[in-house]
Amino acid sequence: MASSTSALPKTRKKRDNKYKLKDLKALGHQLLSSRAHVNNLPLLLSFVSPASPPPHALESLLSLQSFFTPLVPDLPPSAASSLGAGAQADPEVIYRTWLRSKFDEFVRSLIEVAVSAQAEETLKEIVLDAIMEFVKMGKGGRFQSAIYHQLLHSIVYSSTEVEFLLELLSSKYLKYIDIRYFTYITLEKLSRNLETKDMRDDRSVADGEDGRDLKASIKRSISTIHYIISHVPSLNSLDEKSDCEMWSGSGDASGTSESLKPEVEKPKSEKHESSVLSATKIAKKIKLKFTKAWISFLRLPLPLDIYKEVLVSLPQAVIPHLSNPIMLCDFLTRSYDIGGVVSVMALSSLFILMTQHGLEYPNFYEKLYALLQPSIFIAKHRAKFFELLDSCLKSPLLPAYLAAAFAKKLSRLALSVPPAGALVIVALIHNLLRRHPSINCLVHREDGESEAKDHLKLEEQTAGNGNDSTGMLLSKKRSFDHFRDTEVNPVKTHAMRSSLWEIDTLRHHYCPPVSRFVLSLENDLTVRAKTTEVAIKDFSSGSYGTIFGEEMRRRVKQVPLAFYKATPSSLFSESDFPGWTFHYENGEKMDSNDDDITTNMTEDHADKSLKRQRVES
Repeated sequence: MASSTSALPKTRKKRDNKYKLKDLKALGHQLLSSRAHVNNLPLLLSFVSPASPPPHALESLLSLQSFFTPLVPDLPPSAASSLGAGAQADPEVIYRTWLRSKFDEFVRSLIEVAVSAQAEETLKEIVLDAIMEFVKMGKGGRFQSAIYHQLLHSIVYSSTEVEFLLELLSSKYLKYIDIRYFTYITLEKLSRNLETKDMRDDRSVADGEDGRDLKASIKRSISTIHYIISHVPSLNSLDEKSDCEMWSGSGDASGTSESLKPEVEKPKSEKHESSVLSATKIAKKIKLKFTKAWISFLRLPLPLDIYKEVLVSLPQAVIPHLSNPIMLCDFLTRSYDIGGVVSVMALSSLFILMTQHGLEYPNFYEKLYALLQPSIFIAKHRAKFFELLDSCLKSPLLPAYLAAAFAKKLSRLALSVPPAGALVIVALIHNLLRRHPSINCLVHREDGESEAKDHLKLEEQTAGNGNDSTGMLLSKKRSFDHFRDTEVNPVKTHAMRSSLWEIDTLRHHYCPPVSRFVLSLENDLTVRAKTTEVAIKDFSSGSYGTIFGEEMRRRVKQVPLAFYKATPSSLFSESDFPGWTFHYENGEKMDSNDDDITTNMTEDHADKSLKRQRVES
């Protein structure tokens, strides 16, 4: 077997040297001119290969495409179709069956060239155009879904880079409705096959070199499927003519493939109504296929980078176009339970399902509370998270203990986050106090009578016996905070027994915008008529750069100036450096030698030591 494989390139090289480009042109002309030269067909097919020189492959491709184009609609559906006793004796049927097998071989060769790493990009573009021309040349002008499925299957399972081919496919062909339709159908099948393959391989393949290669292959296929499914345009406006354009059929929304069949001819008065109806039906069918393709894709073991891209695109690119968005609940709740950045990115889609589609998620606020960590204030998607956090805490039906837990947790985080994070926290707490008056006790809390009596007794004991330990106990008693910062369940944090003392420390924050903004909490926020909510989006994407820019643009009315009653003659005064004299006048050094300075220093030190001895005596 090895000897035959090694001899194959040599045979091909001899054949390429034997046939020049003009010979291939002559063979193509003979094939197109008469059926008597049909034996040229296998020879030309052998040149449609990634190993052939590009001019030879291109010349053979053009000749074979011109030969098969008028014959494709009349060819039998498959070369393997069984022939009856009468059909076997019919030379025409045998001839067309043979042509069908050669056409299938030609299509496979074209796809092999398209996904090959050896072929040039110009040749790949011509090959893709030829394949797509055969796709729309089925019987009755219907879509050849089998050829298109072969193409996508080879692209998804290709072991080489197919980025150029994917860009061509998305830019030139995914704008047509029927291609979108069958793209979703094929991607659903490929996703299901990958899911089954991954489950089977997990049970059979160990973590060896073969297992790593297999996982890398599955990851590459998943990445390709994600590229295709995310670059298929959505049907936002079917009224436009461009959105109803078909690749196969008559070219409009009334003619399409097996699933989208041509409609019966209507009178002119009903033409507009029929076109609208057809567009509506097409939108429903594509939405169903869109939903199945995405649900099948989300069941795959997505790599982390693709996982994040999917979570970012779901709210705007996927959920509005699903036939039933609730089908995403398993994927989103599983993502939300992971924690960290993945949970933050899943929050947006989960919030849409809860508010717009009636999804019930009992542990939602507990998981949301667990996301409040210092790392969230430097995360990439923190702006969207803070806006969603503010929206989630907007409901007036929120229990007081839950609102208090979030307010206290945020105030504790204000002690360790950057200034931009402190600004967001003050804005969130401002809105919480305004929406939920029942937690305003956190702003100013007084001790109860029993606690006051205990404090009085401790003070009397401290004053009576002067016990330091009792004084320490009193200070600890007064500074005790009931809030449990490490508790992940907001019910058990005891936030209602605490206070927002951390916010008071922000009044002395080193960053002026923070210390100024925290003053807004001194207003009585329970009077809703005199106060307004703070727009979180104005602070959610802040950073050191934005704070610095705002301070630079800020017009200051009173600017502190350096004022001197007398013009200073030196940078430092003599009182700052005892024993030293600075002989400067009008910015120029006076003429004095180092001996004088040394003498003055010696005399000053002598006087000081003499005074010190007199005091000690």
